[in-house]
Amino acid sequence: MRSLLIVCSISIYLFSCKPIKNNLSAQEIIDTSINVSGMHKIPNASLSFNFRDKYYVADRNNGNFNLKRIFTINNDTITDILSNSGFKRIKNSLPIKVQDSMAIKYSESINSVHYFSVLPYGLNDTAVQKKLLGEVKIKGEDFYKIEITFSKDGGGVDYDDNFIYWIGKENFKIAYLAYRYHSSGGGMRFREVRKEHLIKGVSFVDYNNYKPKSPNVMLNNLDKIFENNKLIKISEINLEKIKLVFN
Repeated sequence: MRSLLIVCSISIYLFSCKPIKNNLSAQEIIDTSINVSGMHKIPNASLSFNFRDKYYVADRNNGNFNLKRIFTINNDTITDILSNSGFKRIKNSLPIKVQDSMAIKYSESINSVHYFSVLPYGLNDTAVQKKLLGEVKIKGEDFYKIEITFSKDGGGVDYDDNFIYWIGKENFKIAYLAYRYHSSGGGMRFREVRKEHLIKGVSFVDYNNYKPKSPNVMLNNLDKIFENNKLIKISEINLEKIKLVFN
């Protein structure tokens, strides 16, 4: 879905990374969130996890990336690989040709899972445009509300997607996110963090996944609609058997 595309150690974060002034910019909030979550370590790490019926592997090293999705169909092992060089599919250790239209579809699907798995990593990509919408309360907690859009240049095929992130004022972690997408007929989703997995100082999360009852609502209002219990829960986003190795 999204194209993929600072460093303070955890031990000194509280003293040197966390902004102490009151009026923070969207950039400062995102920078802090990336460090608090440990995602500043991801650019040089190997990550693997299970998501639903597929196994995912991400190898990142100084800007080079190799994103895999591995699954089985009729006793055949399919490995889809998205890298700096593009997309390729391997069936039982042998490469197979894929039509360009399907390669784009598969690439977007792989990208989407890997992109969401390491949020807020990726929110400092060059195509990302950040805007602080203000501060809000959800269920009695205070959040920074940040809108994310993408420039056409470098924003990928889904550059016109829109995101909103609700980042805690106290812990600078993402608690909620919402997005409008245009692929596959389009739509809106709202995600609520339901569980955190802390692996080697890096925070990975599971979500409750919601959609609005009506398509005629504004993305900016989904937090209020959520508080009023008027979103429909459609699924859970759970990462399982997470493994992380630093390069």
